[in-house]
Amino acid sequence: MSRLSSRPHATLLKFGYPDTVVAEYEHWAVLLRPSQVTLGSLVLVCTEPATAFPDISAGAFAELKRVTNELEAVLASAFSFDRVNYLMLRMVDPHVHFHVLPRYETKRRFAGVEFEDRAWPRPPDLTSGTTLSDDTKNALLADLRERFRKTGVKGSK
Repeated sequence: MSRLSSRPHATLLKFGYPDTVVAEYEHWAVLLRPSQVTLGSLVLVCTEPATAFPDISAGAFAELKRVTNELEAVLASAFSFDRVNYLMLRMVDPHVHFHVLPRYETKRRFAGVEFEDRAWPRPPDLTSGTTLSDDTKNALLADLRERFRKTGVKGSK
């Protein structure tokens, strides 16, 4: 399941690794964000122990292009976002990671739940997320994992 050769760092664990894994790459893990600021909110976490962006390996930098291409293609096919925001905050969780927030001008529905981007077109409000029921969370995880699997990402379940 895991491609990590060593113990996962605290930031991965904070965001539910390995249970929330949508896809894994050599240097990055894509996790479902526990609080859905917008539908399809993810956390893109570098699996290396780096706590400063310039400290990630050259391999991680190179792979980031592929990961973001595939990530945006999956989110576009799933939810037809209008924009995507990548936020690297690292104020609480020190390891290199991005909050990936698809942005929507209009409401979206998934598994019977309506999602609204209340902050559109302003910067996202990370405190206004939707907490998903277990059924909705599992449906969203399954849907995104399947979409990543179709892209050929080996770490997708």
